Amino acid sequence: MGRPIFLDKTDEDMNILVNGKNETVDDGLTLSNYLKLKNLDPDSVVVECNGTVVKKDEYMFCVIEELDTLEIVRFVGGG
Repeated sequence: MGRPIFLDKTDEDMNILVNGKNETVDDGLTLSNYLKLKNLDPDSVVVECNGTVVKKDEYMFCVIEELDTLEIVRFVGGG
């Protein structure tokens, strides 16, 4: 299966796939900043980028690239 096709791309935006949905983000965005934009607590999620789990201490150094695929899983407490 090939990478998804995106339309309406500008030079300052990148297209990525997050949990199976197309998204457009700013070029140079780090995973840490992406989570902040989405109001996600880094301590309550696990992120996989292109099939590899990213360690929490690497979120601020992990720069999202064009056509990356992210899977974000949230932990929810309950009983």
